[in-house]
Order: sequence, then C-alpha cells, then structure tokens
Amino acid sequence: MTTVSDRPISSAHSSPRSLHTVPTATQRDSIVRLQQVTKVYTNGSRALENVNLQVRRGDFLFVTGPSGSGKSTLLKLLYGAERPTQGQVQVHDTNLCDLRGDRLSMLRRRIGVVFQDYKLIPRRTVAENVAFVLQAQGYARREIQRRLLPTLKMVGLQDKAERFPDQLSGGEQQRVSIARAIVSTPPILLADEPTGNLDADNSWQVIKILKKLNAVGITVIITTHDDRLVRMSNNPVVQLRNGRLFHVK
Repeated sequence: MTTVSDRPISSAHSSPRSLHTVPTATQRDSIVRLQQVTKVYTNGSRALENVNLQVRRGDFLFVTGPSGSGKSTLLKLLYGAERPTQGQVQVHDTNLCDLRGDRLSMLRRRIGVVFQDYKLIPRRTVAENVAFVLQAQGYARREIQRRLLPTLKMVGLQDKAERFPDQLSGGEQQRVSIARAIVSTPPILLADEPTGNLDADNSWQVIKILKKLNAVGITVIITTHDDRLVRMSNNPVVQLRNGRLFHVK
C-alpha cells in the first residue's frame, strides 16, 4: 500500500530511529520513504514542497502531474541524482542524504532507472547495451551471458540482440532501456515518462512489461502525464501539483 499526505508526519514517525524507537509494520515494509521533503534549486525554483510518501515493497505506483510539477525531481531524489533541501529520503532503509561516492554507487545498483530518451549507446548492439551495466558492476562473463537472454526475452527482444539502436523503433529502444535497467535484478524500478515519446500501442506495451516485472516482485514507480494509460492500468496514483503531492486513488 502506498501512503501519501500533504500534512507533516507526526513526531513519532519523523524522529530518528534509535534503540528506543520501534518502527511500525508499515515502516518496516516501506522500500521508499520521503519525510517532509522540500527541494529548492539554486535559481530559487521550488520543485517539491513538504512531500510525504511511503511506497511498500511490491507496489506499482503512478506519479502524475503536468510538466514542471516536480515528477522528474522526485525520481532524481530517489536515486541520488539530486538531494533534498529539507527532509529525508530513505530507500532500502538508507537515508540517501548521508551517502556519497562508493556508498551511493552501491545503493544505485539496487535501483533500475528507465529514461524517456532511452540513453542507449549508439555504437553498441542491443546485447552490448544491456550487458554494459553488468560489466560496469563487475559481473563475470559467464554470469552476464546467463542473465542476458532471459532479460531480452522478458522485453520481447531476444531476436534483435545484434541490432544497433538506430535499427530499432522507438518502442523497441525503450524496451532495451527497460532490459538494461532490470538485468541486474534490482528490487526497485524507476521509470521517468517512459512512454513520453511513444505512440499508444507502444506505450501500452511498455506498461504491460512493467506490470509483468511488478508481478515478479519488483517495486515500480512510474511518472507520466498520460491519463489514459493511468486509467487503463488501474494502479495506485499520486499527483504532483505545484510541488505538492496528493493521493488520487
């Protein structure tokens, strides 16, 4: 169950964990937790305002809102690309505000990220793009080969392993991006407007893949402005409006 509130969390929840603080069942099950998070950029722009959110293991959550409402900023906070101006961001029971360097890199290995613009390496094949993540994390060649084909099958690209990105459609490129994000089997998958550049059919195909991943236990958080997809998916939804987060369903 995803919980969200635009009110400050009570002091019992916001106090630092100690020997005298026993976490509730909801807190123990939470894989993502934001407490009174505000993000103000150096130019004075307020991206997020007092955001409280808990996402439990195995949830599938849509984050909606118009362009500029703070959706991308929210995801960047979850994988450490941005830091909050105020508040706490916890992922896997770890406060990201405390992490730097290698410790942050190790946490990021447990978070898959899918971008709207794919971010594939143009001169590498589909297989090489997906394997690159495992190579960077120090996996042995044999383990990379063991993981590669099942991952490509998961996204329906096993027959295009030797193609280059410019030989693929936009929908296929996005599926490569998903394969790259999940090949190391992270418990969390963040997808930032993954259907933003796709037509309706390809968009729904991407959502079906994300649902399949969620069905095997991966927690999925996806930002989108496509209300039609959200309605078709029938999953929990929160909405960002002027940097504040509200529960929709």
